Amino acid sequence: MELVAVDIGGTHARFALATVAADGMIVLDEAETLHTADHASFQTAWEDFRERRGGTLPPAVSMAIAGPVGGEVIRFTNNPWIIRPALVKEKLGVERYSIVNDFEAVAHAVARAPDDQFVHLAGPEKPLGAKGTISVLGPGTGLGVAHLWRDGKGGYHVQATEGGHVDFAPLDSIEDAILARLRKRHTRVSVERVVAGPAICDLYQTLAALEGQAVHEFEDIEIWTRGTSGEDSLAAAAVDRFCLSLGSVAGDIALAQGG
Repeated sequence: MELVAVDIGGTHARFALATVAADGMIVLDEAETLHTADHASFQTAWEDFRERRGGTLPPAVSMAIAGPVGGEVIRFTNNPWIIRPALVKEKLGVERYSIVNDFEAVAHAVARAPDDQFVHLAGPEKPLGAKGTISVLGPGTGLGVAHLWRDGKGGYHVQATEGGHVDFAPLDSIEDAILARLRKRHTRVSVERVVAGPAICDLYQTLAALEGQAVHEFEDIEIWTRGTSGEDSLAAAAVDRFCLSLGSVAGDIALAQGG
């Protein structure tokens, strides 16, 4: 079976042609990344991708979406597009479609991943158990969170969540300062305000203020580049702080979801 696989986030929409074999093996071709800000709607982005592929696409599409997927109208958490599932076939010219939360899709991929795709970071270094819960999270424009439960017999169940919107809990005086800065703009500060890609700007500017340095208005990509290259020690400190906070959030989510 051939279909179009689409991953729609806050900043990018990624399209690829996929082939699913009878045994469930999936083969993807090279993905194309489109900026959501460059397209008025998902339909116009779809039409752009279709033109790039010669004007025709398979009559089936599977969409992974950064946000809740229930209801008659799907609204994105960090993206102004909307999707009305009842109109997908008509608007896209397909015969079949599926729509899932983006980190629900990631959790399905994790459930099927072989052991050599997992990297040990901390804690007891032992094989991953065949039974129990695995928490799945990742920062993008927002913070995606899901989990899966494996029954030890090859079966599993995936649960999508909106865990990126739980409250941020500072652990030290620096994170207290980060929270104070964010609270000036947001009534409620969730963890994705601190450990999603754009949050690096607030981390950088907070550290600059603590150091008594001039606050430069760099774009998030520039801060990441300056920090990971070692060009800017303050940006490097912001990247370190981001990683510390992400580890803390990951631990909290694992505690809440169980093992």
